[in-house]
Amino acid sequence: MTYSKKQPLKRILYIQYTNPAGYPPLEHSSRILGSDRWEVLFLGTGAEGANALKFPPHPQITIYQIPFCRPGWRQKLHYIQFCLWVLMWVLRWQPKWIYASDILICPLAYILTFLPQVKVIYHEHDSPTTTLESLFLRWCSQARIKLASAANFSILPNQARVEKFVTQTRTHKPVFCVWNCPDKEEVVSQRLQYGDDNDTWVLYHGSIVPERLPITVIDAISRLPKKFKLRVIGYETLGSRGYVNKLKVVARELDVTDRLQVIEALPRKNLLKWCEQSDIGLAFMPITSDDINLVSMTGASNKPFDYLACGLPLVVSNLPDWEQMYVEPGYGLACNPEDTDNIADVLRWYLEHPTEMRAMGERGRQRILEEWNYQVQFQLVKNQL
Repeated sequence: MTYSKKQPLKRILYIQYTNPAGYPPLEHSSRILGSDRWEVLFLGTGAEGANALKFPPHPQITIYQIPFCRPGWRQKLHYIQFCLWVLMWVLRWQPKWIYASDILICPLAYILTFLPQVKVIYHEHDSPTTTLESLFLRWCSQARIKLASAANFSILPNQARVEKFVTQTRTHKPVFCVWNCPDKEEVVSQRLQYGDDNDTWVLYHGSIVPERLPITVIDAISRLPKKFKLRVIGYETLGSRGYVNKLKVVARELDVTDRLQVIEALPRKNLLKWCEQSDIGLAFMPITSDDINLVSMTGASNKPFDYLACGLPLVVSNLPDWEQMYVEPGYGLACNPEDTDNIADVLRWYLEHPTEMRAMGERGRQRILEEWNYQVQFQLVKNQL
């Protein structure tokens, strides 16, 4: 690409101490900017369980990653190495904007705010919990507070999180709420039918943890006609190792092994193809939790948006904010994720009301096309650039 001497280079550097492909908003925003002739560079690492996640190629986007390092003393050296590597790239590449997007990168991002001619964005995908056990995380938390006031602006995916962020950091800089919606180009064509005479696939995708995919789902599937099957696509987290095996054991005990399909984490493009081949999207949150990332998830969870982009009606937790956002407009049904019978009743309703099921998915698909897409959501941020 060539630029005239009068035209400044539009360069933005994304930095995160994790695999950037684990965060769809980063993919969407970078492609939006790349299509607007920005040069985009990602510097990240690997991530345990999610190394298979990769961004699709784009002529304006370059991605460099260093391998993942497991927790321990070696990881401290790894972190220092990563920070020096990023600093070298900043001095060499001279980006106009730096897009920092996880709490672990806050110390480095704060230091970079002191560099002249560099502007910094902080995008917090997951808010820190109230209990920060390690000295390193407490250090990152303090850097987060300083970064909130030093960055040009910050982005969070949920309004309640925005309000808590402002209270915690006491920042007077702009803070924008940008939902984790899909790219408009990811919306499928109108679906004419769901499933077939034999199978109805209930889909869950994302991190495979008990809070979001409880055992009750397997139990509910076992109480439904054999045409109901559960498809799980994703990865175990550090705190949920062995949970996939537990799901398989329960499925075997309930004699539904042939009705449970587990697929390892996939690049987003491949994941959405599986969404298209499914029929109902499962997006559960726990009924009670002290974790703000579980309590304030409407807008932050990309699952329901992805399902609706593929024309799938939803099954969500019967929480007030989830019902208001997804059930009341007619995009899905709600139930108690801890109640096996309640889950089974909701899924059975879809079986008995195929016309209404199709209408729910189509209404949601239209909402994604018109409003709940990243082009609309990101426009406010793009205007700041």
